[in-house]
Amino acid sequence: MRHMILAALAAAALSAPAAGSAEVLAVANGIVIEDGYARAAGANARTGAAFMAITNTTDSDDRLIEARSDIAERVELHTHQMKDGVAQMRQVEGGIPIPAGETVLLERGGLHVMFLGLTGEMAAGSAVDMVLVFETAGEIPVTIPVDLMRGQDGGQGHGHGSGSGG
Repeated sequence: MRHMILAALAAAALSAPAAGSAEVLAVANGIVIEDGYARAAGANARTGAAFMAITNTTDSDDRLIEARSDIAERVELHTHQMKDGVAQMRQVEGGIPIPAGETVLLERGGLHVMFLGLTGEMAAGSAVDMVLVFETAGEIPVTIPVDLMRGQDGGQGHGHGSGSGG
């Protein structure tokens, strides 16, 4: 009897969300988007970026092939590449692989969604509506909160010069 009670308690503890666990922003077609935030360097910035964790819960590989949002004239999938000791951004050709059963982090200093030519201010406490397009899972709408303070201590600055968003 004691073992059954301990097993039930352990199962309940494992199934309950952990304190401080990531906020799930969207779930569709086997893809889970969580722990997202967007930011720009300042009120007059022309660029911004979005970061998140993307989990593929299916048994088939997928690929993030596009991101769209009205917050910018152009939205691109980017990564950082070190060249001569300097982090430079470049657009990801062919999309971002999301392997089956794995989580891919879009984070500062690495893969991310880049907003070029902001059409509005990314104010703290607001949110950015966007659509992530996957090769298999299709279009997944998601709303990403703007947090100008988060991630300031991590990653490298973007290589687009001053006023960059990441």
